[in-house]
Amino acid sequence: MSKTIIISNRLPVQLQIGNGSITAIPSVGGLATGMKSVHSGGDSLWIGWSGLTDEEIPEELTPKIDKALAKHGSSKLNLNEDEVNGYYFGFSNRTIWPLFHYFLEYAEFELDNWLTYKAVNQKFADAIIEKAGENDTIWIHDYQLMLVPKMVREKRPALTIGFFLHIPFPSYEIFRTLPWREEILEGLLGSDLIGFHTYDYERHFLSSVRRLLGYEVSFDDIYVDDRIVKADSFPMGIDYKKFSEAAKIHQQQSEAQQSDLQRRLDLHKKSSPDAKLIVSIDRLDYSKGIAKRLHAFKYFLDKYPQYKEKIRLIILAVPSRSNVPQYQLLKREIDELVGRINGELATVSWTPIWYFYRSLPFENLIDLYTSSDIAWLTPIRDGMNLVAKEYIATRTDKSGVLILSEMAGSANEMNEALLINPNNFEQIADTLYKAINMPELEQQRRNTILQRRLERYNIEKWANDFMNSLRAQKNRETTNISKRLTENLLTTILKNYKKAKKRVFFIDYDGTLTGFKIDPQKASPDESLFKLLDQLNEKEGNDIYLISGRDKETFGRWFLPKKYNMIVEHGVWISEQGEDFRMLENVKKDWMEKIYPVLESFVDRTPGSFIEEKNYSLAWHYRNTDPDFGANRAAELNTVLTSLIGNDDISILNGNKVMEIKSSNVNKGRATMKVLPQKDYDFIFAIGDDWTDEFMFQELPEEAVTVKVGIQKTKAKYYIESVSGVRGILEKFI
Repeated sequence: MSKTIIISNRLPVQLQIGNGSITAIPSVGGLATGMKSVHSGGDSLWIGWSGLTDEEIPEELTPKIDKALAKHGSSKLNLNEDEVNGYYFGFSNRTIWPLFHYFLEYAEFELDNWLTYKAVNQKFADAIIEKAGENDTIWIHDYQLMLVPKMVREKRPALTIGFFLHIPFPSYEIFRTLPWREEILEGLLGSDLIGFHTYDYERHFLSSVRRLLGYEVSFDDIYVDDRIVKADSFPMGIDYKKFSEAAKIHQQQSEAQQSDLQRRLDLHKKSSPDAKLIVSIDRLDYSKGIAKRLHAFKYFLDKYPQYKEKIRLIILAVPSRSNVPQYQLLKREIDELVGRINGELATVSWTPIWYFYRSLPFENLIDLYTSSDIAWLTPIRDGMNLVAKEYIATRTDKSGVLILSEMAGSANEMNEALLINPNNFEQIADTLYKAINMPELEQQRRNTILQRRLERYNIEKWANDFMNSLRAQKNRETTNISKRLTENLLTTILKNYKKAKKRVFFIDYDGTLTGFKIDPQKASPDESLFKLLDQLNEKEGNDIYLISGRDKETFGRWFLPKKYNMIVEHGVWISEQGEDFRMLENVKKDWMEKIYPVLESFVDRTPGSFIEEKNYSLAWHYRNTDPDFGANRAAELNTVLTSLIGNDDISILNGNKVMEIKSSNVNKGRATMKVLPQKDYDFIFAIGDDWTDEFMFQELPEEAVTVKVGIQKTKAKYYIESVSGVRGILEKFI
């Protein structure tokens, strides 16, 4: 029976060691809660670090720990102190965290930390490989484990692998500063599905993949060698029912049942019935913008002094990574700011800021949520921010106002909140004024819409949507109308090949026999290719035609001494058995004078592009341009050329990072149909990768074996995943 294996840095349980015994307590964090629907019953396993280093675990307690974790469907990964320091506190939190949150000045690029990160990711991958069955589904979580998907894929290519990033993915301009950027992207692309909280993060990721790795991206599909990897956005929800029900129970409590915190909050409200409570809850992290929020609060009170003694800000800063120097400095800054503002503005009966630096139990969070008139959350950058959703879920009477930074991922789905730029103090002050004075009917209207959405798209829906999408991605039928050229199909084709007396092969060059190069002249044939073509060409009954869009001078220099048959410039010229090239078609070229200046203007405006002038066609290459810019320019050029050529019997071919303008009566299909009548061929084989080869696939007889290189829609009967497999297939015919 197949199972689901969940992998995260930390396990969803906390270990407590005391008096030689072990207690495992389930965590209450967002991920642990969200994965309940996936991590249930006996058909799932959660792999992660226990939170205790090897040095902290007595050897004799290891079996007890494993047993305690097994009861919760968990398996621990052992990490020593050096590994935790290098992998977690080092690379994860001093490199990836600041970089992905746009705090480039805090990012450290230490080689030792990177090497430890790689080694620990390999440990996680090995643990998965050891535990996973052939049909298992793997779901890997977050930035600490971005190399794991590829490491698992290399050893277990058939596994279904999903990855979810719980923090923002930065723009290309930020991400490119990472020295190990290609390794991170390749690591993630070992997945079948990569999930992000918002489309913005997904878009940044796809942009980096295109620019840094050069993979083809179509909408949210990434073509990686022999696979299609899907990127998609899944905004994470909360356990809405848990927070809503807790708030209802809280409101029914008698005074004796209330917490000390709630009694203190109630006392404050009774003493100042017109005053407003504003709550801010965050981990103490520079990405949360707590210092800016305090400055903005002071700015608000200076701009609207009538609210002195009428509002109070409650700041709850949950300790985080307190052994990282940057966080120690941040704590000192927050402590001093709170002290300075309170010292300057406080009166005998009023302290403007209540500041808590601690973790609060769930019950006290509910106290704060239900008692506060306004929730004010202003992260500078935040993957999601679930506190905003939790606050809304607890507002059972639909009162309350949420002020939320537009830089938080949750802002994308919470437009009914008051959205602000956390750097704009003027806007923040005016928004606080608006929140304080918002009519209750408007509060209820906004919160009704928010609550319906949050209740519908809760944490369980998020997890199930991801898992359903992962299964669909693994099982989805290819968009090709062709079949994958498997070993079984190839065996049948080879039997027909051996029976045949007269055989012809039409073989494309660029993207088929050789990979693409930035400079087309550098894609010259190597010795192993010459050997392969020689053997195929010398076999009795075989005729080989290299069929290409290349110019006859280049192909003649490369292949004429070998006396291969060649068709070049998409069917304008032909050379057979070492003869000089002769024209297959009567082609006009007077149009080239009109088109060339247009292409020149696009070269001038598109750095990295260039013109290739052939005898009877012009090609505009943009492989070396910025991918997005090049694609936009190509679309623009296509529009300009279409309006220019009119009825001149000229065609535009859009190839792989190249746009070619040529005569309409010339294509590979017409060329192959002029060759076929020469002999009574009883085996026809054609292979190519480009749109120009589609003419060939379309024109050849039904019985021909046509093969597309690449996973794309095609008129060929079969496809293979990439250029790397072409020579191996041709060798089978030898």
